[in-house]
Amino acid sequence: MSEWLRGAPGAPALAFGGDVVRVGELAAAVAAASLPPGDGLIGCPAGMPPVLLITTVLAALERGRPVLVGGGSEEAAALDGRLPAGTALALRTSGSSGGGPAVVARTEESWLASAVPLAEITGIEASDRIAVTGPLHVSMHLYAALHALWAGASVGDGLRGASVVHATPTRLARLLGNELDAARAPDVRMAVVAGAAMSAPLREAAGARLHLVEYYGAAELSFVAVGRGDGLEPFAGAELELREAAAGRELWVRSPYLALGAIGGGMLRRDTAGFATVGDLAETAADGRLRVLGRGDAAITTAGATVLAEHVEAELSALPGVAATAVVGEPHELLGERVVAVVELSPAPASRRDAAKRAVVDAARARLEPAELPRRWFFGAVPRTDSGKVARGAVRAALAAGTLEGESA
Repeated sequence: MSEWLRGAPGAPALAFGGDVVRVGELAAAVAAASLPPGDGLIGCPAGMPPVLLITTVLAALERGRPVLVGGGSEEAAALDGRLPAGTALALRTSGSSGGGPAVVARTEESWLASAVPLAEITGIEASDRIAVTGPLHVSMHLYAALHALWAGASVGDGLRGASVVHATPTRLARLLGNELDAARAPDVRMAVVAGAAMSAPLREAAGARLHLVEYYGAAELSFVAVGRGDGLEPFAGAELELREAAAGRELWVRSPYLALGAIGGGMLRRDTAGFATVGDLAETAADGRLRVLGRGDAAITTAGATVLAEHVEAELSALPGVAATAVVGEPHELLGERVVAVVELSPAPASRRDAAKRAVVDAARARLEPAELPRRWFFGAVPRTDSGKVARGAVRAALAAGTLEGESA
């Protein structure tokens, strides 16, 4: 039986779309799975039914075949032979910061190595029912599902009956507003949150209802740091270094969880000492804990000042009436770049929309430093990747093409 399947044969393993598959049934399906002939890369396209995706991934790992998660057979054929030796999992990234999508290659052991530390940090055990809140072709959700199976727990897509939920901050905010109440999800005790930094208001609101475990990582790095509150500590087995860079101090990590490499784009850089980075900036607080500030390539240089897009987004997202934000830099003759904000307002009557926009702009003036204050505002839907991250690359492209949707103010 696969190293990821450790539950009792009669225990529930998967519960997607209302159908329950038990551990023994899943093990039998894995053993009987029909994979393409040969020893080449196997494709699991986005949109594949969750049970079939998990079955295919486990069957490929069991038989020593590399598997592409998030790409179909044609993409797998194009990548075959280009992946590093030892690749077991090829994971497509979203290219959220504009670096373009990449395929991250990693060994199975690099994910298995983090299973025990994550179980110890979260307390997840066989009696838990895990809910994943995003598509399984996204690496953080796929890992959450596999980790649940490794722990002997069951995993599915419904909140009712779940004890643990894995979510991005954006998804968690929506769940808190719509579904995570005592009537609809009475058994949910913990949220494991990743994918972006949580705002202070969201952390406070979620912490009043749930036990929170936040972690910072990336598809290329896997787990890097973990913590509760506004600060992180190194994930077990991870060595961290902050190194000076043009936009600030870059976070580098050395651990058994690192990917082998990335193909076709992405932000992964490595050094000869075994450390790697994706360009995220960080700082150390007075108490020694780590704060991740955001991606260095999201830094905006305006009038000689360096502005971090993620910081401005966090400040704007904390304002009343704001559902989501995206902040980018736009070339400008005098400033070098100017700060541009896309703001998605919370639902409100049309008659109050203009007043809501003015209130956001006025509150931003009081909250942000002059260099951070957006020079252009757009009010409309914020584009996102499959994993729920802000798609700044899409915002930049639409801005440059003059097709950015929304009402300017």
